[in-house]
Amino acid sequence: MIQVENLVKRYGGHTAVDKLTFTVEQGKIYGFLGPNGAGKTTTMNVMTGYIAADGGTVVIDGHDILKEPLKAKACMGYLPEVPPLYPDMTVREFLLFATELKKVPKAERNEQVNGLMEKLGLTEIKNRLIKHLSKGYKQRVGLAQALVGNPKVLILDEPMVGLDPKQIVMMRDLIKGLAGEHTVILSSHILSEISAVCDHILIISKGKLAASGSPDELQKKMQGGAELMVTVIGEREQLRSILEGMKDVLDFSFEDGKEEGSVLVRIAVEGDADIRKKLSLALSGAGMAVLSMNRSEKSLEDIFMELTESEDEEETEAEDEEETDAEGEEETDESDL
Repeated sequence: MIQVENLVKRYGGHTAVDKLTFTVEQGKIYGFLGPNGAGKTTTMNVMTGYIAADGGTVVIDGHDILKEPLKAKACMGYLPEVPPLYPDMTVREFLLFATELKKVPKAERNEQVNGLMEKLGLTEIKNRLIKHLSKGYKQRVGLAQALVGNPKVLILDEPMVGLDPKQIVMMRDLIKGLAGEHTVILSSHILSEISAVCDHILIISKGKLAASGSPDELQKKMQGGAELMVTVIGEREQLRSILEGMKDVLDFSFEDGKEEGSVLVRIAVEGDADIRKKLSLALSGAGMAVLSMNRSEKSLEDIFMELTESEDEEETEAEDEEETDAEGEEETDESDL
């Protein structure tokens, strides 16, 4: 449905999108996940034809956004972070206006607007001015205008920003209900929003694709190894001997346990291996009492932080360099005086 290849967008000396490549399948919900400034909104703006790329291609349902912009845009509905609403219009007036802009046949306009208002729960407020609506209702009106013309692709930029918890749940349900009938791409820097709604996640970092897959696939891909934390009563050397004889143990380290005479050992385990039963039997056979045994795995939050950590470090380093340069300039100015 959508093919993005080697997409590049620069602002002066800053590269916002750096040779980004991905494919979007029909009927699924895709999530752009990344920290602020990662290039999510820029990518969406290029995909919708709002701004031009400096390199690469975007093909929507077989239409290149640069070579066939009208045909490509006819396949899309777009909800930017700030919905493009006319506050002095009523909800119904605005949606009818949107049908005119998108060249919906006259005979179908009223029926389409009524259907969208019913679908998104806007019928009761159809005659209210948009400027008097709550943030949640404004987001729904924005989503309704994106759905005008029944586009194959919906692109939603931070659709839940500024909503309260109840409104977020309602917006999630609305978006999930669009799957199958529409292909949906939405961006966010909040993992819970993405993982609750999306079939597939694209993690963007520094304008590049850092990871791609379903929530489960990303966890398996990034897992590397689970960690087992075990507290036992016994001697460290005896425990070391047992662990060194187990093939699935990658590494381990010791700490003093909270109970007197206890040892806390952190064990890195290879892949999905579960050594708890085997380890329990070995410890029991050696006369070592097990006080606790807990297995921990990386969450999606851990994966996100790991993939975007270098971006935060580079930003901090850049800020430090700017501060150093500024201090140097101040010293130069003082010496000139």
